[in-house]
Amino acid sequence: MPNFELISNHLCPYTQRAAIQLAEKGVAYERVYIDLADKPEWFLQVSPLGKVPLLRTGDAAIFETAVICEYIEEVEPALPLHPAEPLDRARHRGWAEFASAIIADVFAFYTAPDAAAFERKCSDLQARFRWLERHLEDGPYFAGARFSLVDAAFAPIFRLFDTFDQIGEFGIFKGLHRVCAYRAALAERASVRQVVVSEYAQLFRQYLTERGSHLSRLMQQSAGR
Repeated sequence: MPNFELISNHLCPYTQRAAIQLAEKGVAYERVYIDLADKPEWFLQVSPLGKVPLLRTGDAAIFETAVICEYIEEVEPALPLHPAEPLDRARHRGWAEFASAIIADVFAFYTAPDAAAFERKCSDLQARFRWLERHLEDGPYFAGARFSLVDAAFAPIFRLFDTFDQIGEFGIFKGLHRVCAYRAALAERASVRQVVVSEYAQLFRQYLTERGSHLSRLMQQSAGR
């Protein structure tokens, strides 16, 4: 059985996906945190893209989130987090990529430089989650009662909104009842709760403050009330 070392920073939602997967499978691993603003030399030597997550196993280093998760599924087949049917697996992989696209939209949302760009990004996120609303089943998870890798992909996204909700009401989930129920169910999952450090919310707020974005200014205004 391979020994895993998962390289991350304290906030990366992509790394959380792999960490949730490992937690769901009950696989022991070591979590190593690095500063992406001051990347250690050893990391640059094994990460061709200079990004996290990175999974080290023995002398090998695996990069890119989807590749890491697929590798874990292959070498840790107990408690599979993919559906058994090939068509269902393909569909789930597609929705995991959709979750990755949402993370990119969320980044654009909290780095938008002004109110106009911020409103556009709110609209983009609303459209993304309307797509999700139409394809969710009866829950509590993406495909019903069984937790899957798609859920591990969406859970870190909703965690980001836990902080955004403290800043203001942006209406992104307005009228999306299935999405809201899905978000609540994922927040209760033990594997989701345990994969971030205890000071995650504080670190994320500090990170947002330093962006100098429209959302950063909204944060300062809400703190001054």
